[in-house]
Parts: sequence; C-alpha cells; structure tokens
Amino acid sequence: MAKRVLVLNGPNLNLLGTREPGIYGAETLADVEELCRRAGHDLGLQVDCRQSNHEGELVTWIQDARESADGILINPGAYSHTSIAIPDAMKAVGLPVAEVHISNIHQREPYRHHSYVSAVAFGVICGFGTLGYRLALHALAEKLK
Repeated sequence: MAKRVLVLNGPNLNLLGTREPGIYGAETLADVEELCRRAGHDLGLQVDCRQSNHEGELVTWIQDARESADGILINPGAYSHTSIAIPDAMKAVGLPVAEVHISNIHQREPYRHHSYVSAVAFGVICGFGTLGYRLALHALAEKLK
C-alpha cells in the first residue's frame, strides 16, 4: 500500500506565480501541486495537497493527519517564523515532517532566519525553488520505508 503524504502550503502561497516572482518564481500553486502529485506517484506515495491562509485550519489538518497520513511535507510560509501552534500540533501527531521553503530564508530579512517548524521537522529544504518539494518528497519516501 502506498504511503500517504499530506502536503501543506501556508499563507500567501496561493499567490504563487504572481507574488514577487523574483523571489518565488513564475510557477503557480497548481503547478507545485501537480509537481508533488507526479513526484509522489514516481516515489510510490499518495499525495494530498492543501493550502490555507488560516493557521487554525492548518493545525486542524495536521491533527487530522493522525488518521489519514504517514508523513507531512509543509511549507508554512510566514507561519514558520510566528506560529507555535503548528509545531505543537506536529509534535502531538508524531508523524515525520519535512519543511520546505521556496526561497533561501537565511538570505532574507533577519526575522525570517528562524523557523519554529524546523525544531520538529526531520529535515529542512530551502532556496531550491519548487524543486525543494520534489527533494522533500524523496526524503519522506526514504524516511517512510
């Protein structure tokens, strides 16, 4: 049976393709989700993609993943730097988490250099554009073997 991965995208990622293309590129969220589905298929993973601008909705999806997923790939967006609730939910469910950022958060504003999510993720990929999602899915597939 295919391992199930919940792919979560946080606030403003619905604007990919038009939001600061110099930082985030021209690919849309639909492009990223298709990339994840194709990569997941190639890796034998069942991928469920979701996006929300609301922290509570992300937390609920993480909690629900206890019953519906084997691992989580998350790009928490700005919640990386502000949310305690998201990593707390991840700790509570106990699933392996891979964190992804399209840009290199360490080359950006100082407040973006710290991610609360990183403390609970088994790995973090940043700065490789949307390729980071494929790399994170590969890492999750290995982790879930």
